[in-house]
Amino acid sequence: MPTGRTSGSRNEPVAEAKRSSTVTKLDNVTKGHPSTATGAPGPAVAVGSAEPRSIRRRRAFTVRRGATMVAFMAPAVLFVAVFIYYPMVSGSQMAFRNWNLNNLTDTAFVGFKNFQTIFADATFYTVLGNTVVWVVASIVPQFVIGFAIALFLRRTFPFRGLYQALIFFPWAISGFLIGILFRWMFNSEFGVINDLLSKAGIIHSPIPWLADPKTAMVAVIIANVWYGVTFFAIIILAALQSVPDEMLEAAALDGAGKARTLFQVIVPYIRITLSLTVLLRVIWIFNFPDIIYGMTGGGPANQTHIVTTWMIATTQRGDYGQASALGLIVVGLLVLFSIFFLTASREKKGDLS
Repeated sequence: MPTGRTSGSRNEPVAEAKRSSTVTKLDNVTKGHPSTATGAPGPAVAVGSAEPRSIRRRRAFTVRRGATMVAFMAPAVLFVAVFIYYPMVSGSQMAFRNWNLNNLTDTAFVGFKNFQTIFADATFYTVLGNTVVWVVASIVPQFVIGFAIALFLRRTFPFRGLYQALIFFPWAISGFLIGILFRWMFNSEFGVINDLLSKAGIIHSPIPWLADPKTAMVAVIIANVWYGVTFFAIIILAALQSVPDEMLEAAALDGAGKARTLFQVIVPYIRITLSLTVLLRVIWIFNFPDIIYGMTGGGPANQTHIVTTWMIATTQRGDYGQASALGLIVVGLLVLFSIFFLTASREKKGDLS
């Protein structure tokens, strides 16, 4: 009998522990912690705390991580603010002052006088017309030739990577160096262009490409087309590689030819990329004086001056006020063009859809 009582007393704590565990599981189910009822551990709650310790740890870690991100970003933000935004604001206020290096003692506020002087100058409208010709005559051949090269490079053929490297190489060269290179090529006395045309029997006397106002703009546009084709080829090739092969195969099964597949399948698929590429390139060419400055410097007789090269010439004369005003005019024109272009592209997208 004593042995039986001893065995029963030993089993009583075990039974009591099982009953307590069962009650605890049921309580957890009632409180919204069903995982505890299945044996999985529930969320640990610190005694005397209003929220779980893991949440407090996560918030503290987020704060530290945010502080670390700010610390890493601060140098870059400071660099951009000091070397980009501050010069931009400082240069913009020059447009409303009489800021001339020949007389720095008088930098009084003159309002819109610099803008009035620019709009009253007949040279400004000649330069503006040259800028339009420069942009349009450059962007169209660049786009067409670049698109054709991208279509060619999309195919698989031997030494494809070598061809891509050779075509993309001009983009790695400075635009000013390209201008100097083409200035030698278009030289009227010993330039390679006149030599080739003469040997081909096309011309019988040297053409003064860069000295004649009628041919100077043609020469700088040819140089810019050669330089900018690479940009379109790179971007369009990347867009073409994103076109699904299944879509092209479906078009072929439907009996679509190459031209129909191009204009009704490929072009609509990459239309957004093409629109943004054209917009970026227009802005770039508008603000690209490197080639012109390297080849002609804006001459002869201002016939190759665009707005940005004329702005450089104005700066070299020491008139920073008018140069800053020209810069603000360029920004305004590009903003208006971007708004118009994006609006037209959005409407076209709605029509297509």
